[in-house]
Amino acid sequence: MIRLFCSLLFSAFFATATLAQEVAWIQIEAQSKLTRAQERAQDYSGNLQDVNGFDLGSGWYGIALGPYTPADAAALARQLRRDGLIPGDSFVAEGRNYRNQFWPVGVSVLGTANIVDPIAQEPEAAPEVAVSEPTIEPVIKPEPEPVVEVPQIQNPDETRQEARASEAELSREDKKDLQIALKWAGFYTAAIDGSYGRGTRGSMRTWQEANNHEPTGVLTTLQRVELLAAYNAVLEGVNLRPVRDDIVGIRMNVPLGIVAIDAYEPPFARYAPTSDVPAQLMMISQAGDQTTLFGLYEILQTLEVVPTEGPRNRTNSGFEIDGQNQEHHTYVTAELRNGEIKGFMLVWPSGDDERRTRILDDMKSSFERLEGVLDPAMGEPGEDQAIDLISGLDVRKPDLSRTGFYLDANGLVLTTSEAVGSCARITLDQDYDASIVYENADLGLAVLKPSAALAPEKSAVFQSRVPRLQSEVAVAGFPYQGILPVPALTFGKLADIRGLNGEEDLKRLALTAQAGDAGGPVFDTTGSVLGMLLPKGNSNGQTLPPQVSFVADSDAISAALTEAGITINTQEVATSMTPEMMTLAAQKMTVLVSCWGE
Repeated sequence: MIRLFCSLLFSAFFATATLAQEVAWIQIEAQSKLTRAQERAQDYSGNLQDVNGFDLGSGWYGIALGPYTPADAAALARQLRRDGLIPGDSFVAEGRNYRNQFWPVGVSVLGTANIVDPIAQEPEAAPEVAVSEPTIEPVIKPEPEPVVEVPQIQNPDETRQEARASEAELSREDKKDLQIALKWAGFYTAAIDGSYGRGTRGSMRTWQEANNHEPTGVLTTLQRVELLAAYNAVLEGVNLRPVRDDIVGIRMNVPLGIVAIDAYEPPFARYAPTSDVPAQLMMISQAGDQTTLFGLYEILQTLEVVPTEGPRNRTNSGFEIDGQNQEHHTYVTAELRNGEIKGFMLVWPSGDDERRTRILDDMKSSFERLEGVLDPAMGEPGEDQAIDLISGLDVRKPDLSRTGFYLDANGLVLTTSEAVGSCARITLDQDYDASIVYENADLGLAVLKPSAALAPEKSAVFQSRVPRLQSEVAVAGFPYQGILPVPALTFGKLADIRGLNGEEDLKRLALTAQAGDAGGPVFDTTGSVLGMLLPKGNSNGQTLPPQVSFVADSDAISAALTEAGITINTQEVATSMTPEMMTLAAQKMTVLVSCWGE
C-alpha cells in the first residue's frame, strides 16, 4: 500500500529564484510510484489549473500547482484548502528539489515558464487574499505514511479452526488493537497486552453474542474487520496525519481534516478549524526557564477557551490543564527541557468526548520534540491588537467589576452588593477567590472573605465625627473596571450629609463617578472613610445628573457590621493628607472585585 509522509519544514522565501522574480509552488501530494502519481495528477487536472508533476528524488514524485509568486501561492493555497479542492496539508514550496517533469506529458516548465497569475487565469472565481492572515507558510516534505493494512477476506464464513489459523498470523500489535477496540466497545476490561487469555476470549464471545454471531470466543476475519471498522468510524474525516513543523520544533499527529495552520503567534502555532467542528489546536513552543513555565501556566488559565472547571496539575518541569464547560473541553500540556518549553493545547467542543479522547490520545502518544523553538519575533503586530487578546486568543473577562476596600488586617473586603449578585465566582484583584459572609440589601453592601489568607498593607479607618458641608472628598475606585491596574482617585465635594429625601444613612456628593467606582471608599481630607460609594441609579424614577453621587454613611455601615459581629476601625483624625499621600493610601486599601459567570 502506498505510503505518504508529510513533514513541516520552514522556508522564508528569501533565496534568489532562477527566474527574473521569485518562484513558488503549491505542493499538494507526493507518491512513491510514478504510475500512481500520474493518475493523481490527471485527477487533479480535472478540477484545477496549473497542475504539474515532478520527480522529487529518492523514489518520490510530487504534484504541484504553479509556478506563482510566493504571495500569490500562499493566498491561493489558503483559498483552495478552505474550499476543499486540495488536501489540508498542502504547502507552499520553492521547488528546489523538483527535477524531471512527468506531467503534463511532454511539457517542462522548470526554468523556462513565466509565473502564472492565478487571478488572471480564473476571473470567475478568483481567490480572495486575506491580508490579515500570516505570510509565512510551513514547508512540508514527503515522508512515508503509516500503512493501514486492510485484511483480505477470502472466506467470510470461517470455521472456528480457520478463524484460529488466521488469528495466529496477527502480530502482537494487531492483537492489542483488537483488545483496544473491544475495550472501547465495552466488552473488555483487562490489560492491553496482546495476550489472548480467558478474559479476552470471554469478551470476544460477549461481543459476538451482542452482534448476532456464533459465540465461539474466536473472531473470524470478517468479525475482526467489523469490530475495527466500528472502532474507527468515529475518526472518519478526521485525517490524523503526522506533521513536522521545524518552525516550532514539534512533530505530532494532527487532525488535518478538521484544522489547518492559520498563524504563528508566539508562543503558539495556531491551527484554525476548517470544518463544521469548531476545534482549535495550538502548538506551544518558547525558550525559557521555570519562571517562564509557571507564567505560561497562569496566563493560559486567563484564556476564554480554557474553562476554569477541571483538574490542574503543575510540577517543577511541566503542567497539565483539563478544563471543561458547556462549550469547550480543553486539554493543555507543556514541559520544560533544556531551556525549551514545548507542548500543545487542543480545544474541542463539549459533548463529543469519544472522538476527542481518541484524537487526544493519538496526539499525546505521537508528540515529539525537535530542535529549536518558535522565534518570539515572528508575527508582526497588526491593527487587531487588543489588551484582551493574548497571541490572538480571547482573554476571559468577568461579567462585571466593581470596587471594594479592606476592612481589617485579615483581608475582609467591603463592597457594593451590586458586584456580587448572581456570581458563580467572585475574585479580588482577579487573583484571589472570595465568598460572601454578610450582605445588607437595605444599605446595598456586602462583605467578602478571601479563600486564602491575605495581609493588606492598609485597612479602612472610618470617620467618627460629622463632616463639614462643601468639604473636599475623594473616591478611590476602578472606573474602567480593571483595564487600569491600579485604583484612581476622583475628587469632588460633600454636597449634603443626607439623601435627597432626608435619608440619614446616606450622604450626597458633588462628584462624577463611573460604574466601576461603585463600592469604593470615600475619603475626607484626613484620609478617613466617610462611607462607601453606591452604584448610580434612578431616584424615584428620575435620572439624576452625572455629578450627583450617593454614599452609604459610615455610621450606618458601622452599626450594621457591628451587629453582624464584624469589627471595624473608627477614630477621629485631625491631620490633613496631601493628594499624593491619599493616593498611596488608597492604592494599599482598595481592591478590584470581579463577578464571573462560570
